[in-house]
Order: sequence, then structure tokens, then C-alpha cells
Amino acid sequence: MSPRVDRAALTAAIKTEAARLGFEWVGVTTPDPPPHLDVYRAWLARRRQGSMAYLAAERAVSRRADPRRILPSCRSILVVGMRHAPPPSADGPRLAAYALGEDYHRVVLERLERLMTFLQPRAAEPFEYRLYTDTGPLLERELAQRAGLGWIGKNTCLIHPRHGSYFLLGEALVSEPLEPDAPFVADRCGTCTRCLDACPTACILPDRTIDARRCISYQTIENRGPIPPDLRPAIGDWIFGCDVCQQVCPWNVRFAAPTPIPEFEPAPGSASPDPRAFLEGTAPLRRSPLTRAGRNGMARNAAVVMGHRPRAEDVEALGRALIEHADPIVRGHAAWALGQIGGAAAEACLRRAAKTETDSGAQKEIDAALASLRSSGGEDPAQG
Repeated sequence: MSPRVDRAALTAAIKTEAARLGFEWVGVTTPDPPPHLDVYRAWLARRRQGSMAYLAAERAVSRRADPRRILPSCRSILVVGMRHAPPPSADGPRLAAYALGEDYHRVVLERLERLMTFLQPRAAEPFEYRLYTDTGPLLERELAQRAGLGWIGKNTCLIHPRHGSYFLLGEALVSEPLEPDAPFVADRCGTCTRCLDACPTACILPDRTIDARRCISYQTIENRGPIPPDLRPAIGDWIFGCDVCQQVCPWNVRFAAPTPIPEFEPAPGSASPDPRAFLEGTAPLRRSPLTRAGRNGMARNAAVVMGHRPRAEDVEALGRALIEHADPIVRGHAAWALGQIGGAAAEACLRRAAKTETDSGAQKEIDAALASLRSSGGEDPAQG
């Protein structure tokens, strides 16, 4: 960069280009160590990250403690926000709003690369950068708050004062010194506790952290094992993720708006997904955030959702999965769902499977479902 180009002018030019690329919010902060690191370490010490061991890896923690351990030449951090679609209003099986369109990792990172292409000829040499969205060892919401994009709400989401929280964050660590923005210091949640009150599993804690082990998003996306039986009733209609704490937030009620990003427009059928398609593995996942859970995870989640709606037409699909699915975790959740639906047909499926099941975990689920049917004596959904 020419020494005659001042830092403020370059920063303004970058923000203008970022807006042209679809980033509605852009802020700049420094790579100073985050003041909230002690909160993060305490959260890890209480094992509230669940099975996400990568969050507790010492190398990852040390990088979160100082972004310059990621990029030693880092002088500035650009934080960008891109709006995704708001949740659909329809009831029934659902996916988290950010997962209705294409995979945001690809969309955000491709546009950040284009922003770096703009910056590079205007920056000092050698120019270095690292790009992240959600996957890097950064406390990105804390960085976004420092960059002036909003405050961290009681639901742990970053909330923009004029747009709510239905947006995705991306970061660019750059070697170029840029003009930092003033941090957002106000806490505009006030006395509101709607997110805490509405959370189906009470996973939102008073200290503005999440117990991931109880979070529906964690259970349906990150958890690779069985969903704990005591949490399955709370899963409700959520096949992937959960938006409850954002849906009730007054800032989203007021400011939710359609996405201007074509790739984030809801894909056909995503606003009212058919859980049977996920159970049977016919629903498309490619280029979607749903790939994070994988086909087996989506089938497991779909079985739980089907267990909450006593429909006779689901019994056949669950019965097939109980016998034929290659993953014993999916078979076990199909058994649980049949136990919830009840009726003679569901019981017959469970009894057939009990004779052939070889996995101890799935067999335990079958036995529990049969015991539930015996104790409930419920109405046959085919006759209801």
C-alpha cells in the first residue's frame, strides 16, 4: 500500500466493497487477546461442550487466547455479517433457518476471498490473511462485539441493534493495519428473559452460556451418538438445529427480514421438510449445512420427530428402518419412535425386530419401547 493512502480511507474502501459483495455489516477490531477467555475456560472446565472435544484441545484454546497465534503478522481483524433467511411461519417438522439454503461456509468464504482480492493490491507487502466462518479457533461473537456489530444476548447469539440475530459471521485476519471500530458496549437485552423462558430444554444459563449437552442444536447436529431419552420429548419438530431462542427474541420479532443472498433462499421443500425422506435417506443434503449431521444423524433426528406425531403412515417407514437401517443408533431411535406412536402395528414391528436385532444398544431401545407400550395401553393411531 502506498504510504499516501491513509488507514481510514482504506478501511472505508474495504467496507464499501464488502457491502457490494453482500456483507451487510462490516466491522474492524484488533487482534488483542479476548477479555472473555476466562469465561470460555470455565465453560470447558464444566464440560458443557459435550462431545465437541476439538473445542477443548489445548492448541485450539491457545489460538482463541491470541489470534496472532493463528497469523503472527495479524494487525487487524475484519468481521462481517451476512443475513440468512428467517424461520418459516408454518408449523410441523422444521430445519434451523440458517440451514434452509446452501452451505454458508462456502458462500461466506468465497465472498471473503473476493474481498481479499480487493484488499491485496492496496495493502503493504507482504500481505497475509486467514479466513474463517464458524469453523476457526476464534471467539467470533466476542470479536464481532468488539468490532461494533452488536452485543452478545442472553441466548448467546450476537444481536444487531437494527437487524436482530438472523445472520452469519465471517472473519478475516489480515496483516494490514486498519482503522478499528468502537466496540458495542450496550446490553440491550435489559430485563427480558424470553429466550431463557422459551428454551425447550433449559440449556440457556444465566451467565450467557449454553450447556451444549442439553441444547437441541447440539443434539441434532454435533452429537454422533444416541440422543438422551429424557431430551427426546423436547426435540419436538426439530429435525436439524433449533431457532426457539431466536424466534422469541423481540429484536428478531421486530427486525426479521428476507435474505438478500440468493444462495440463502430456502431450497424447495426445506420450509416444510418430510422427516420420512430423511429417515429413508432420499432427502438431498449436498451443498447444504445438513451435511454436518450426515445421513445417519438426519435419519436419527427424523425418527425422533416422527415419534412426536402419532401417524399410522409413519409406522411402516419406521418399521423398515428398525429392521433394515445399517446404523444401530438409527434403529434404536426408530424403536423409540414406534414406542411413542403405539398401536398394534408398531408393537408388531418391535416384536419382529426383537427377534433379529444383534446390537445391544438397539435391543435396549426395543425393550424399552415394548415396555412403554405395555405400561401405556394407548389407543392404536390407526383407529384413532
